[in-house]
Amino acid sequence: MTTFPMGPALLFCPADRPERFEKAAQRADAVILDLEDAVAFEDKEQARENLAASALDPEKTIVRVNPVDSTSFRADLEALAAANYRWVMAAKAEDPGKIGHSLRHLSVVALVETALGVLRAPEIAREKNVAALMWGAEDLLASLGGESSRRSDGSYRPVAVHARSAVLLAAGGYGKGAIDSIYGNIADTAGLEEEARDGAASGFAAKACIHPGQVAAIRSVYAPSEEEKARARDLLEAAKGQGGVFSFRGEMIDGPLLRQAEQTLRRAGIPG
Repeated sequence: MTTFPMGPALLFCPADRPERFEKAAQRADAVILDLEDAVAFEDKEQARENLAASALDPEKTIVRVNPVDSTSFRADLEALAAANYRWVMAAKAEDPGKIGHSLRHLSVVALVETALGVLRAPEIAREKNVAALMWGAEDLLASLGGESSRRSDGSYRPVAVHARSAVLLAAGGYGKGAIDSIYGNIADTAGLEEEARDGAASGFAAKACIHPGQVAAIRSVYAPSEEEKARARDLLEAAKGQGGVFSFRGEMIDGPLLRQAEQTLRRAGIPG
């Protein structure tokens, strides 16, 4: 898992609802103030004014702007500059060059949520100002002419699984953080926990969410259990003085397993 300075629970908040800004920031590890899909076109100017007038912690605030080729993009950047936020989420990221140039003075979370964006994910991750990649399921399926990213049982369709993996690999390959997509069924806490657990185990540094009630489930899954922490400590202690592969509690241990144990302790905020 590549580190990311925010998370594990990133909460979207519509920028046209300023009364929710502080509450969202207090409830989550970081807030994503949304100028894009969560705001109707006729409300975008007021949303920008709300953003410019806000004063959240810039180290825990990300602003999702409209795509770089949209008519709203330039105005979004002006509002962002007025608010003095330095983290931006680039919606529907597809063009590495435009992201690198248009947002060159900002730290970028590239939201990869179209077919072309997934295909170009490694090129996007390579850009110096890109700090993390996030993937989006429903816009991706829409870009393919599909109707839903999930089956009736809540599991992802194969094309969504592929995109999720592709974005994670692209981020990891270039040392950038990876953020898992939202879980839309707010009432299904068990499903959210299962998906977040898989994301944490796979290497996602954080997961986005759309409701404050989802924050606790994400945090609980990303925080290692006492048993997991104890095992990681014991394993790393047993590794001291070992020259190579060794046995630990009936399991053969090598370098990758030691790095996984170190990652478990990092997730818990404990030095390895």
